[in-house]
Amino acid sequence: MVILTGPRQVGKTTLAKSLSTAWAGLEYLNWDSGKDRKVMLRQEWNRKAQLLILDEFHKLKNWKSRIKGVYDTEGIPPRILITGSARLDLYRRGGDSLAGRYFSHRLYPLSVRELNVQLPPRQTLEHLMVLGGFPEPFFSQSEEFSKRWRKQHLERIIREDIQDLEPIKNVSTLFLLVDLLRDRVGSRISYYSLAEDLQVSPNTVKHWIQILEHMYVLFVVTPYHRNLARAILKGPKIYFYDTGAVTGDSGAKLENIIAVSLRKWLHFLEDAKGKDVKLCYVRDKEKREVDFLIEIDRKIDLLIEVKTSDENLSKGLLYFHKKLKPRESLQLVQTAIRTKTAHGIFITPAADWLTTLDA
Repeated sequence: MVILTGPRQVGKTTLAKSLSTAWAGLEYLNWDSGKDRKVMLRQEWNRKAQLLILDEFHKLKNWKSRIKGVYDTEGIPPRILITGSARLDLYRRGGDSLAGRYFSHRLYPLSVRELNVQLPPRQTLEHLMVLGGFPEPFFSQSEEFSKRWRKQHLERIIREDIQDLEPIKNVSTLFLLVDLLRDRVGSRISYYSLAEDLQVSPNTVKHWIQILEHMYVLFVVTPYHRNLARAILKGPKIYFYDTGAVTGDSGAKLENIIAVSLRKWLHFLEDAKGKDVKLCYVRDKEKREVDFLIEIDRKIDLLIEVKTSDENLSKGLLYFHKKLKPRESLQLVQTAIRTKTAHGIFITPAADWLTTLDA
């Protein structure tokens, strides 16, 4: 079986339905449909279907044991695709009784590579920085619509998804935390500083950030420290799946898009190819820093520094390039028009490089 998860409204249902072009004998069932719900409860779907899609199936109580029973007694066919929100991902990981019976895949917001046939890469990047990569706001091409959509999107996640998972009394404070984090994208955060601003405990802040991460609102990038005696160990960075939600300057928005694109690419390598991947940043006590460090199969693959316009080689990138010896080091510059090389490091247009990622 395949379990497909990802942020709310990222396009999982649309993708699932579009598979009818590849699977003529597809049967699609959605738990939110009363008619389909009866079929799912009674397990009366067509056993001759080439592909069975069970959308929002995790809303059924004891869904894992039910589908496990079907899989163990009947086997395949039909092939089964289970799609759902972030809650499905949480239920899947908690006491995973389906282990060994499925592959997991994650669906991400749209990327420069995916949209390359629509617009030139540089223009696509600019649009993503303003509108974000979720399909509805991006294809509306309206900044006003995207703001309205974004507000409603976050409201539903916090007031519905999170409250179903773990009721939180101080909902207004949780909204305020999201607003504070929007202003701090790309900067190291302090749980203690945020706790003082919100008048809650640091443990509460950390727990809320973990919940927001589980709900695909944001993700945490931690500092790299192996093989670096004077590396900074504390202070994670926060990025949002929806770049349009970032309220910082253009530099923060650009860095956020690069972060989402890298995470999407790395999760593709993990889900589709079984790679062991890790996304970090690197900083030492002398305040030398590089925005992103990528490990693949426990080897440093890439060092990446992000700039909006500065094409002068970053001193921090040069230092860690010599120190850590990655496969490749890059300085991605939004306004650059061609690639050049300095000390074995490539300084290249950000949008053009993003079109080369596999996912």
